[in-house]
Amino acid sequence: MDIRVGILTISDSCSKGIREDTSGNTIEKIVRFESFKIIYRDTLPDDRSLISRKLAEWGDSGKLDLILTTGGTGLSPRDVTPEATMSVIDKEVPGIVDVIRVRTSINTPTSMLSRSVCGTRSGCLIINLPGSTTAVKEYLAVAIPVIPHAIQMISGSTDH
Repeated sequence: MDIRVGILTISDSCSKGIREDTSGNTIEKIVRFESFKIIYRDTLPDDRSLISRKLAEWGDSGKLDLILTTGGTGLSPRDVTPEATMSVIDKEVPGIVDVIRVRTSINTPTSMLSRSVCGTRSGCLIINLPGSTTAVKEYLAVAIPVIPHAIQMISGSTDH
């Protein structure tokens, strides 16, 4: 199954070119290893309306099966990725991030502070990942095994 991916980094400093996008690079490396095809990659500041618009644009494009965001899922005042995501999804898929938080908190207790959300928009699965490279690796290790099946279900396939 060809899985078409968009990677969206949410970071004030990365969007200004002050800091390297290490978490986005980590996602790219992992999804390429899984033979997913990267269609879009972008970086935005921590701005709820910009994030919402980009997620809606990408989700509605018909060109993506999966959008992975990185950054903006914590507790700081500028962390607004979950709110932006919730404002554009059609259906929430809480089980993916619920299981991720439980499994990753065993080794990294602070992962239970993540406010990541997951949902669908226009046939596209959207998963919020934290901004650290370690968290990206841990989260994707849990999520990747279910992503192909989730995408099949979203597309209407009833083969199980």
